[in-house]
Amino acid sequence: MASTKTNKERLYDIIKKPLISEKSMMAVQMSQYSFEVDKDATKVEIAQAIELAYPNRKVKKVRTVYMPSHAKRLGMKFGRTQSGKKAIVTIEGDPIEELTGV
Repeated sequence: MASTKTNKERLYDIIKKPLISEKSMMAVQMSQYSFEVDKDATKVEIAQAIELAYPNRKVKKVRTVYMPSHAKRLGMKFGRTQSGKKAIVTIEGDPIEELTGV
């Protein structure tokens, strides 16, 4: 018998990790944060997951981007990187201190 997750448990599994890059750190000034998310997650679920993970913040806008896999070589071996999904979330309210490094 397969175990079913409640909606709240699924929301905790949607956000995999924040994406930290030079471009994403410049977007923090405009209250935009980048996260790697589950491939099956919808924009509504991503917004709910962000509001659950970071209380006292309201999600204003969610944009998603599919990141395809790329060919990679290590010595004589060939392979592919893993594909994924990225969400760029605009929030209202206080900035997220853990991601800004302040």
